[in-house]
Amino acid sequence: MLFGLRTTPAATASLLLNFEGVATALIAAAIFKEAIGKRVALSIGLITLASIVLSLEGGQWGLSAGMALILLATFSWGLDNNFSRNISERDPFEIVMAKGLGAGTFSLIFTFALGKPLPDAGRILMAGALGAVSYGLSIALIILAMRKLGSTRAYGWFGSAPFMAMLLSLAIFREPPAVNLWIALPFMLAGAWLMATEHHSHHHIHPPIEHEHTHTHPDPHHTHVHEGLDPTERITHSHPHEHAYLEHEHEHTPDIHHWHEH
Repeated sequence: MLFGLRTTPAATASLLLNFEGVATALIAAAIFKEAIGKRVALSIGLITLASIVLSLEGGQWGLSAGMALILLATFSWGLDNNFSRNISERDPFEIVMAKGLGAGTFSLIFTFALGKPLPDAGRILMAGALGAVSYGLSIALIILAMRKLGSTRAYGWFGSAPFMAMLLSLAIFREPPAVNLWIALPFMLAGAWLMATEHHSHHHIHPPIEHEHTHTHPDPHHTHVHEGLDPTERITHSHPHEHAYLEHEHEHTPDIHHWHEH
């Protein structure tokens, strides 16, 4: 039993994994001082609740022996997500390669330490292709999302992953929707609506900074000029650039230019 819910051990594990988004938001607010208003907090709560409902299955009463370890894992992922957000202005594929190299090396060493045999070359290639998309590309995309939205909002949207999986399973396997999908759907839609319609605006200060990332001209935060380029022409590129002191007010998210405290 988990919080009074009747679940199987597998469902309990799946349910607990949904707390990654909650852990990410709590760490972002408490440690990294990312702005989280009531609207965003309620949105994350609704999306997480929808994911929990979607994860529930029937079964016997029981308690997963590894529950504390799973929760610890979600908080570890939450820390990793926030650290990744702090370097999200860098090339996301460089970050993915570093993460993949570290995780892959550890897994390989662990495999040899346990005396497990390696799979054949065909399985290795298939696993590599699957990992390149479901692991590599997904991390690159979430890093880009954190660059634009901050970790809390990016992982709030990331909480919709179980619904994407459910919709894909319906399309691929043609199975009738489970009852808990219809129960969870209103919570997911309400949470997504709250997140999508959030408006955050106030007077704020940009201190001088020098960094490098992909940016677009013209843009109020990128006013530097380039010799030989029309300042009115829209262009997207990446290079080291400086930001002068700027004080203004406009609607924004906790992107890489708006990490200020509130």
